[in-house]
Amino acid sequence: MDFDVVIVGAGPSGLAAACRLMQQANDAERELSVCVVEKGSEVGAHILSGAIFEPRALDELFPDWADRGAPLTTPASRDEVYLLRDAEKAQKLPGALVPPSMHNLGGEHARYVISAGNLSRWLAEQAESLGVEIFPGFAAQDVIVDEDEIVRGILIGDMGVGADGQPKDSYMPGMELRAKYTLFAEGSRGHLGKRLIQRFSLDEGRDPQHYGIGLKELWDIPADTYEPGLVLHGSGWPLDKHTHGGWFLYHGDNQQAVVGLIMDLSYQNPWLSPFDEFQRMKHHPLLKQHLEGGTRVAYGARSITKGGFNCLPKMTFPGGLLIGCDAGTLNFAKIKGLHTAMKSGMVAAETVFEAIADGDEGGQELTAFTGKWEASWAYAELKASASFGPAIHKYGTVLGGAYNFADQLLGGKLPTQHDTTPDHARLKPAAECEKIDYPKPDGKLSFDKLSSVFLSNTNHEEDQPCHLKLTDPDIPIRDNLPEYAEPAQRYCPAAVYEVVEGDDGKPQFQINFQNCVHCKTCDIKDPAQNINWVAPEGGGGPNYPNM
Repeated sequence: MDFDVVIVGAGPSGLAAACRLMQQANDAERELSVCVVEKGSEVGAHILSGAIFEPRALDELFPDWADRGAPLTTPASRDEVYLLRDAEKAQKLPGALVPPSMHNLGGEHARYVISAGNLSRWLAEQAESLGVEIFPGFAAQDVIVDEDEIVRGILIGDMGVGADGQPKDSYMPGMELRAKYTLFAEGSRGHLGKRLIQRFSLDEGRDPQHYGIGLKELWDIPADTYEPGLVLHGSGWPLDKHTHGGWFLYHGDNQQAVVGLIMDLSYQNPWLSPFDEFQRMKHHPLLKQHLEGGTRVAYGARSITKGGFNCLPKMTFPGGLLIGCDAGTLNFAKIKGLHTAMKSGMVAAETVFEAIADGDEGGQELTAFTGKWEASWAYAELKASASFGPAIHKYGTVLGGAYNFADQLLGGKLPTQHDTTPDHARLKPAAECEKIDYPKPDGKLSFDKLSSVFLSNTNHEEDQPCHLKLTDPDIPIRDNLPEYAEPAQRYCPAAVYEVVEGDDGKPQFQINFQNCVHCKTCDIKDPAQNINWVAPEGGGGPNYPNM
């Protein structure tokens, strides 16, 4: 099938690009065919974010978003930041000591507690009403690149292939979706974006990209503890001084609270389990008071591309663009990325439409995008916070935070910090680290992995090829087990990886791919870089409600 533009991923950046493309086409009374493919079973099924939303890009895209019924109904009402000293004590930080970028009240733009999944569903409705074709349940499996190294579209994966690689009765061959230009908006660590960055050396001269893992739960809470618009952030316990990250707790719509932990994947101790750190964190009195008496209704996890300005790759290549978290447009200094992702998609749409309207038949490298992007407020935001993550990696959460606070007050005049060590290379041998004894979950505030995966509504057709590819199947047991106690057992938040005893009494590496919530942590953190996450059959994975 041929289109003018194909967009991979129906998240905020991809859908904002689709909407902006059709707005321009309709204003110019010009025919334009735009297709969005989404690997989730429906738009929003794979979208996971905090989220506190700054509607700056949305104001530009749909100034009348409130009249259109956008799901922004709970403005931030109280904004507090805490340092958890230990398992019992918490210290509230005065507003004057919180970096300006982390304030969520006042300022030019109101902020809202939202579901990023529901925002995506609403954006999809707007896109379709403008004439965009959206195909959920179809996974982009590969990039079509011609003999001149020009991207010409994507290949949708086959459906109905058995675990043995042979077609089943339900077999349906994949399709080529060809386009003048293809926009890649897969989200953090997109598997096609990863290949494009390597193929076209888009990260040349940049710092290596850095990531976190975000774990999140949605809770129904009692009416007497519900405070719509409450925004709490914090750091400290349970993470040690070598492990960076922070937690969030928001009161959103429908008498619900969301609670989550974001942990840098630059951590050193292979015994560490992000999932279990999150579960014990909820027992701190400061967080416990908001969840006690409530019911956990959803769980999910997702990697976060958080390297920021220093790690931002070149976003153009012949025939296409990388946008949103596929490129890494998150402003981690604000703990926000939806607005910058949307803006990158809108700038991409304006560049692509301008080219096509001028008679461009596709396949060019749209270098005009770079100038437009660098002139945008989103780029300026990222540039102003270039040191935020590296300073924390270098000096720790407290001193790094102080550096960033001073840098923001001085208008970015302190020397720019860099972190040139990839996250996976930070891991230390298990013998050099203290083993962590995590408390057993109580079934009220804390839970095990399998019951959590159940709440993510994750499902994959079992009789299909495993989508977690090992470059060398021997590495997990031969190398990772003796050196790092095979950390995949712990860094995966969905019990996908296990070391079990084989029939011969020897350890075996088992992959329970049906549990995979598509977080991509394994692709990022494996110390041997041996795990390659590729898209499974379309429609597989989590089905997040209101996340």
